[in-house]
Amino acid sequence: MRFLVRDRILGIGEDYWIEDDRGNQVFLVDGKAMRLRDTFELKDTQGRVLIDIHQKMLALRDTMVIERDGQPLARIRRKRLSLLRNHYRVSLVDGTELDVSGKILDREFAVEYDGELLAVISRRWLSVRDTYGVDVVRDDADPALLIAVAVCVIHLAEKGGEG
Repeated sequence: MRFLVRDRILGIGEDYWIEDDRGNQVFLVDGKAMRLRDTFELKDTQGRVLIDIHQKMLALRDTMVIERDGQPLARIRRKRLSLLRNHYRVSLVDGTELDVSGKILDREFAVEYDGELLAVISRRWLSVRDTYGVDVVRDDADPALLIAVAVCVIHLAEKGGEG
């Protein structure tokens, strides 16, 4: 499953569609303006909220939180020691941990679980400006969650001035 994401997705207060590789609108990202913290909602085509993404207010390190149906689903933080590449840890509430690594600001990174590739985020495949792809490589993976993870790590990297 491949999805096309516009870079403008990270603008707070603006809405953007995520399309599949056939150009069909699949997810709407609703950026919430005028909030104390950065907040996004990932919605389906009928307007139902699938994922709520927000920045944790009181945390020692920048942290993004992903919720589903009002319940915590995952927490994303930058790993402490990641000198050569950008590394983030995604801690799911069930104890599962995902590793995100690569050139986050260049939109070239991988999401892995226990060394197994779940998704590749890349601009390499695309000629469309300001667009990157999220290629979900496992059929049993949750595309909405993986897109939310991509949005979070890019947002945290941009806020932190990484590159």
